[in-house]
Amino acid sequence: MPSSARSRSVLFALATLLALVAVVASPVMVDAADRPGGERGLRTVMFVGNNHDGTADVIDAATFEVLHRVDMVPDREERLAEIHRDPVRLGFFLGIRHLIGQGNDQFVDDMFTSPDGAFVYASRPSLADVVAIELKTGAIAWRFPMEGQRSDHMAISPDGTRLLVSDSTANKVHQIDTATGERTGEFPSGDSPHENEYYADATRVLHASIGRVYTPTDRAELGPVRDVTKGEEFLQVVDADTLEILKRWDIGEKLDEFGEPNMSGAVRPMALAPDERTLYFQVSFHHGFVEFDLETEQVTRIAHLPLSQAAADTPREQYLLDSAHHGLAMDPTGQKLCAAGTMSDYAAIVDRETFVPRLASYGSKPYWSTTGPTGEHCWVSYSGDDQVAVIDYATEREIARIDVGDHPQRVRAGVVSRPVLARWGHLELADRDR
Repeated sequence: MPSSARSRSVLFALATLLALVAVVASPVMVDAADRPGGERGLRTVMFVGNNHDGTADVIDAATFEVLHRVDMVPDREERLAEIHRDPVRLGFFLGIRHLIGQGNDQFVDDMFTSPDGAFVYASRPSLADVVAIELKTGAIAWRFPMEGQRSDHMAISPDGTRLLVSDSTANKVHQIDTATGERTGEFPSGDSPHENEYYADATRVLHASIGRVYTPTDRAELGPVRDVTKGEEFLQVVDADTLEILKRWDIGEKLDEFGEPNMSGAVRPMALAPDERTLYFQVSFHHGFVEFDLETEQVTRIAHLPLSQAAADTPREQYLLDSAHHGLAMDPTGQKLCAAGTMSDYAAIVDRETFVPRLASYGSKPYWSTTGPTGEHCWVSYSGDDQVAVIDYATEREIARIDVGDHPQRVRAGVVSRPVLARWGHLELADRDR
């Protein structure tokens, strides 16, 4: 192993140990799966992953009715028994619980459905794997364990044949064949690989790593110490076929060039404009988002969104995994963005031209936003309230609030098939206009 790699490994181990000690001592873009399918007999739905429960609520995208709750960890006892037999796995499992889950296990992070509406694919962070669950039976069809100790954000190719999943501690992204659950490729990332998004034509992938969000060294004035403990934070463009890295940027350096040397370069949720030239993304600790020109490779503008008094009074070390804001989506016309103001407890619709926001919805710890399948609505998860809000882009107002399971996080559009609807007791929905 090169000396630089050994140094990074040692620093990672030290940072993890320090963070564990601190815990013990202390008292976005319209995804391919967000577009409706065309086959008769499929119902367009929204999947809401309840991370602490290990369940997913399936909500009708048109009526906002909760149709079913899927158990995303039907193998829970088997997996936990394996973990407790392995001291290394157990150490990471407990570390994830205390550092990332804030005292809770993380059983479902990201989800996508198969094009035929028969399966849901899910990453399960605490169990360090990805599974395909047959929706009709609730059984696991295949399971892909991570090389590292935690799975995170995913992306699915527009044709539904390839799944990308971030392997948090292995610092890479795996490509998985959705039919077999076998790995068909991988590409390297920085520390804590995070968001993945396919371009519309599926030729390229946007990927970001966020660094070690669980370290207690969050203050900008710590300078080099903070940079070392946070690790490498990159934004990448990857060839979707060869998995070759085409571009790699240190956004911290780009922000420095723009005149913001103290802003974090850890790219969080992002939204790609319809022309696929302009990218909007949130970064750690910033209450707003950044506009980045992918052709000139420059930061062009920064949006500063409202900061609540409670958030202003909250030390950075108490931010939810460094997330001032976590959740960013765009309407299909490219005129409005939907931002989740995580630490300020609101969701805002933001005019893309002026960056003027309208606070459209309120709730505790909004932690994801996505544009629904018709393009009319933004769906926002309120992780602290165990609810999901639906916001109308046109009126910029909340039009529905839905109770879900414990700690809703990722919200993704998908489809379910006629046999699945029949099994769930909703066969009449299969032939309705979606």
